[in-house]
Amino acid sequence: MKYLMLVCWDAEAMNAQPDPTPADLANLDAEKFPWLDDVQSRGVRLDGDMLAPPRKGATVRVRRGELNVTEGPFAETKEAIGGFDILECASLQEAVEIAAAHPVAQSGTIEVRPFYGG
Repeated sequence: MKYLMLVCWDAEAMNAQPDPTPADLANLDAEKFPWLDDVQSRGVRLDGDMLAPPRKGATVRVRRGELNVTEGPFAETKEAIGGFDILECASLQEAVEIAAAHPVAQSGTIEVRPFYGG
């Protein structure tokens, strides 16, 4: 079954970080990340990526046909989604064990949810 891991951490810290340069992004790919190496070697990670901080996004709502776009996050929150991973696991228990091993679980929150339909 497929599971989505929403990797959440301090929104204020994310918003305070400068935008990465192309060289910074290339270095990220070259850095060792033991959790990532483990889930990739096990074949359970299907996809994933880091997200830009909340200040770079927009929240979109349509109410009674009227478009409302808010720059950045819609509400002030302590934590924000900073990345995601899609896992293929035998059970929710396995997905939770993988999420618990993620470094952000020590300081932020990892939400794990199954996909409907596979």
